[in-house]
Amino acid sequence: MSLDPAADQRFFQSTTRDFLARTVPVGTVRALGASGTGFDRTWWQRGAELGWTAMLVPEEFGGGTVSGRPMTELALVAAELGRACAPGPFVTTNAVLAGLTSEASRFAEALTAIAAGETIATWAVYEPGRGFDALSPGSGRAARTRAEPDGRGYRLNGVKDRVESADQADLFLVTAESADGPVQLLVPADTPGVSVTPAWTLDLVRRTARVMFEDVAVPAHAVQVGAGAADAIRAQARTAAALTAAEMVGATDTALAATSTWLFDRYTFGRQLASYQALKHRMADNKTWLEACRATATAAAAAWDDDPASAEEAISIAKSYVGAKAPVIAQDCVQLHGGIGVTWEHDLHLYLRRITLGRALYGTPEEHRRHITDLLDTAAA
Repeated sequence: MSLDPAADQRFFQSTTRDFLARTVPVGTVRALGASGTGFDRTWWQRGAELGWTAMLVPEEFGGGTVSGRPMTELALVAAELGRACAPGPFVTTNAVLAGLTSEASRFAEALTAIAAGETIATWAVYEPGRGFDALSPGSGRAARTRAEPDGRGYRLNGVKDRVESADQADLFLVTAESADGPVQLLVPADTPGVSVTPAWTLDLVRRTARVMFEDVAVPAHAVQVGAGAADAIRAQARTAAALTAAEMVGATDTALAATSTWLFDRYTFGRQLASYQALKHRMADNKTWLEACRATATAAAAAWDDDPASAEEAISIAKSYVGAKAPVIAQDCVQLHGGIGVTWEHDLHLYLRRITLGRALYGTPEEHRRHITDLLDTAAA
């Protein structure tokens, strides 16, 4: 496995980096954080035109890849979004696309609109007081959100929280439970019975909300049921975890680079902070951990491209390792900055927020380690 992108991937990466530098510098991120919305929809559509939402979508529905390795390319974008601490529903949108493409012809209209950036779609999977159960759908830990047949489709009732970009979403892909097992329902945000309540979120621009579904009518053509739904949920979980790990690597890279610059610029007792051996050792440890994070995240994306169905272990390894190490690196960056590192005016806290939220979303390190043991038990049986 090569850690270096191919030439066409590097061009795609640099195009994304330049676009983010022009359109969402840190000052703009701060302004968006203070506004009523986490991102601008016109800006998101421009990102979609660059290919951010196209990699997992078949070409006949407006998709396509640069090099034929969609997750590797998406991971490059995720890292750049993390590096810029940029807004937007990148992870959750691509998770939805990963689930819908399993039945692409049935969801053709939605796939085309999402790929074009005209429609914002988000995954409603978390439930109050529960962890990330999507790692093992149908394992016996049933969702409390229920969908019951009504003769023409399903009636959906329940509550979801930690729903990314819910206040701007046009479509919710809701993971629920039915008499037939796991079920997924594609629900327009303006459907009667759907209500969205924004929630406080640590990240200034990657916002979440609580969504309630009260006797929501969903037609049969917008529903995935049984084994098909379980497979789609697993694909969504793999996609969201892999991209979140890549995004955290990008954010951590920026935090560590800023800290290195600070240590060379700051003097104490007539010497650069970077000249002190104890600080050199801490930075060396952090750099080593960061490169290990980058390697595991890259390997996870490569495994997804080689065989998505067998990539679960590599993705859980990446999400658990990056989720454990990236917050430690970021916290040490704050400490190495001294007092200025804990001020609102310094940008470091923006990256610490992104990394900390990334640790919690789409499986904590503990949840992914348990999933790895489950996979090993299954393989040994």
